[in-house]
Amino acid sequence: MTAANFDKHVRRSDIPLLVDFWAAWCGPCRMMAPAFAQAAGLLEPTMRLGKIDTEAQTDLSEQFQIRSIPTLILFKDGREVARQAGAMTTQDIVRWAKSHA
Repeated sequence: MTAANFDKHVRRSDIPLLVDFWAAWCGPCRMMAPAFAQAAGLLEPTMRLGKIDTEAQTDLSEQFQIRSIPTLILFKDGREVARQAGAMTTQDIVRWAKSHA
């Protein structure tokens, strides 16, 4: 996801959006990437999942005050409803997202 399409996905959709804020140099981010992809398969179509590269999308990183990565933020009805920092397993991502959706 980019700043150009972020608003469309967050504010103009009735479907909750789970965003992974990550960076290529981040070891825990790389470790969690397969789990996030598997979680997408388990959560979609009732929830959308997207990734934001904090190095490429610095405006979004600043807007959401990302202080550590990976950070997951769940958006619903155009607003942030939950946030979790740190790498998680597939099952943890799914459980956490469903509990806040």
